[in-house]
Formats: sequence, C-alpha cells, structure tokens
Amino acid sequence: MDKIGNNKELRNFFYEFFGEEETKRILLFWEELKKRHTIRVNTLKISRDELVERLKSKGFEIKSLDFYEDALLVIQAPYEIGKTLEHYLGYFYVQSTSSMLPPLILKPKPHEKVLDIAAAPGSKTTQMAQMMRNTGVILANDVDYDRIKALSNNVDRLGALNVIITMTEGHRIAFMYPGIFDRVLVDAPCSALGTMYKSDEIKKWWSYEKIKRLRRVQKGLILAGFRALKKGGEMVYSTCTFVPEENEKIVDFLLKREKEADILDIDFKKYDGFQSGLVEYNGEKFDERLKKTLRVVPTEMFHEGFYVARIKKK
Repeated sequence: MDKIGNNKELRNFFYEFFGEEETKRILLFWEELKKRHTIRVNTLKISRDELVERLKSKGFEIKSLDFYEDALLVIQAPYEIGKTLEHYLGYFYVQSTSSMLPPLILKPKPHEKVLDIAAAPGSKTTQMAQMMRNTGVILANDVDYDRIKALSNNVDRLGALNVIITMTEGHRIAFMYPGIFDRVLVDAPCSALGTMYKSDEIKKWWSYEKIKRLRRVQKGLILAGFRALKKGGEMVYSTCTFVPEENEKIVDFLLKREKEADILDIDFKKYDGFQSGLVEYNGEKFDERLKKTLRVVPTEMFHEGFYVARIKKK
C-alpha cells in the first residue's frame, strides 16, 4: 500500500501523470525525507561559516549544497533544529531547497522595488531581503490575518528591515500600485502536492473541485502581479504543486490576456529532476514558450515538487 491514502482522485492524478514506477519512487523518497531538513543561512545576521560552526558544536552534522551557498542540509540532528537558540535568534530559516528557487530565479537586486503578492509565512520574503542586503523595499502582502502574524514574526526574527507588510486581497494590488515594481513574486496559493509528505491533510481535501477554486485566485494574482510590474521588469510565478491546471495553464492564461508578457529562460535546468514546462496536457495545447518554464520533480537536491515561470514585461 502506498502513502497516497484513500483519495481516489489524488491517486489517479499521480499514477496518470507520473506513471506507477515514478510515483512509487517519489513516495518512497518522501518517506525517507521526513528525517532530514534543509535550512537557509540568514546572512543579514550571521555568516555561513559561523553558523555551521555553532551548529556543529551542538552536535549537528551539516552539509553544504552547491546550488546556493546559503543552503545547508542537516544530515544528523541531536534534537529538532527549530528549537536551537540560533533559530530563535533568526540566524537561519528552515526552508526546503525547492522553495529557495523562486527568489534565486527572480534575482532581486539591492535598492529595487519588489512585490511579494502572497508572502506569508515569509520564507521567500526574507530570502529576498537578504539578497537585497536590506536595501530598497519589499511590499509583502497577504490576505489572512493569522498568516500575516506569521509573516510579521518571521520578518522581525530574521531582521528584514526593508519589508513593508500589507493585508489586502492580492488582486487589488494592481489598482493600488500600477506599473511601479522592478520585480514581482507571485508564489500562489495552490493544492500543494509538492509538499504532500509534510501533511496528511492534503491527501484528505485534494480534489479537482478545490483546484477550480484555487485557479480563480491564481488567475487574479498573476494578472495583478503582472500589472503592478513596470515595463522591462521581471516576475516569477511559482507553486508547490505538480498540477498543470495550476501551473502551465495559469501562465498560458496570462500570455493570452497580456500581450506585453513574455517568458524568459531559467538558468537552473542543469540539475537532476528539472524538466521543461508542458506545452500540451490532456489534449489541450499551450503556448510554445512554456517550454522555458521549469518543473521540479523531487530528488536528493530539490526535495519538493515545484513549478516556476520567469516572465518579463516588454
């Protein structure tokens, strides 16, 4: 018996999309993954080498990861790494390697104006703050009060001083701030299949009916994010799910609606588990430019399923 559970819709999606062998590989890998964590060094407060030494002195075995100098794999832990003093002090953020990709692909620079339209709980917001060296400004928005509290706590804990937090429906952002941001991150709410190993709840509620509701939100966010982007600016659309209806189909929707939108290449495609975006699914054809988008299938380097599209406003 595999680890999908009794959700027939979910089971059918995995086996039809990935095939039996690849589904079994992913599920087995995720079972082993529960014993490991990856963290991102917060260079706003500490250097990578100093953090590694502090954690090693407490008995943690740490390994560097070559795709990003601030990413570390915790191989052995004497106790939960989130309960260390270093975590409370904001010296690092417990974050999956796949989750680190969208900011690395967006490449926010010091002194820029950046929008994170669905920012909570703040993993990518705080990563962008350190990439920008606490300069410029990040408008970090979310719509839910409890999520805003988590975002605010993480921004404060990690010392991200260039972040302004707002609470409004994401689709309204374009009316409030039209065409002003250098870069925009739309890390959209999604069905979260790429993180299924973390939560049994996903297996219980996942359905195509739920995806229909999510798609309405995703369309509103990608349009608002693009319209808040200045000419020549760049936007990243990302999700932590495998479902094409939430990924390629949403970006294809943007390309049809906004003639100034174009898809840019992504540098990271050299790694195992990285695949080009789909240009056809279930008999429906998408824009050929979607080949330039990125699908992440779980591997030893990138543990969660993800989708990333890099978009330019011409």
